[in-house]
Amino acid sequence: MSIRIGIMGYGNLGRGVECAVKHNPDLELAAVFTRRDPETVKILTETAKVCHVDEAEKMKDEIDVLIICGGSATDLPVQTPKYAQWFNVVDSFDTHARIPEHFENVDKAAKESGHVGIISVGWDPGMFSLNRMYANAILTNGKDYTFWGKGVSQGHSDAIRRIDGVKDGKQYTIPVEAALESVRNGENPELTTRQKHTRECFVVAEEGADLARIEQEIKTMPNYFADYDTTVHFISEEELKRDHSGIPHGGFVIRTGSTGWDNENKHVIEYSLKLDSNPEFTSSVIVAYARAAYRMSQEGQKGCKTVFDVAPAYLSAMDGAELRKHLL
Repeated sequence: MSIRIGIMGYGNLGRGVECAVKHNPDLELAAVFTRRDPETVKILTETAKVCHVDEAEKMKDEIDVLIICGGSATDLPVQTPKYAQWFNVVDSFDTHARIPEHFENVDKAAKESGHVGIISVGWDPGMFSLNRMYANAILTNGKDYTFWGKGVSQGHSDAIRRIDGVKDGKQYTIPVEAALESVRNGENPELTTRQKHTRECFVVAEEGADLARIEQEIKTMPNYFADYDTTVHFISEEELKRDHSGIPHGGFVIRTGSTGWDNENKHVIEYSLKLDSNPEFTSSVIVAYARAAYRMSQEGQKGCKTVFDVAPAYLSAMDGAELRKHLL
């Protein structure tokens, strides 16, 4: 029997989940839920329903895991605990500072209903979190470094577009190569925010806009650009569509450490990602954890989980014998 998946929200992430489900034969897409008029939402899976969000509760017996594809700012803090009343759920909540609070809310709802909720699934938090944890457990005497990019930061791109006189824009986060090499060489540098990453902006300005003012507003924007060396390029709308239409991303998690009685031997653990599509890769991680949520629920587990709580074998479509034969 296939694991029946529901998708809550059909933006970039929801479309990515639909594609990922297609490539996992043990999963099937049962329904997509949208806040829009369902008649206006066209999906790729002919056998799945498109329903309004208000119909979700009625379909609780037709879906094994609901994947919630809303935004972390306002959607997921409300939606994940709400839908954990009726479904096993998985989300990609990525506001790191609020994860403990989100965990408590989802845990309460999932335990009361007897469901499993897995939160903060993706690549950071998610795969990067796992690699930080594994490396910390192995190299107890060491130091962590995380670099993001080169890739499009969707939040920073939105911040650019909010500036008066900006028609459109994209922002790339770029690791500073010298800092990256210093870490890889085991030099254990103390790095400021500015020393780890730079930011590069490609901006389409409205006709007659004050370019100098826009550039100044970008470079001095607190919490986004003020702490970074930022370069601003003004380009045409055609150039933006031609050269910057994708959503690539990636990054590196590195831990340097030492072993031996006097810490005489040095080690570097590095995990890296290079992604053509941030949302599609995130979706692929989420779908693997949806499989895990279903299996854990079948065993009678309940409550909120993170990637730290899920055994690797739960993620794979292979059974234990296959895993031991082919991957161990």
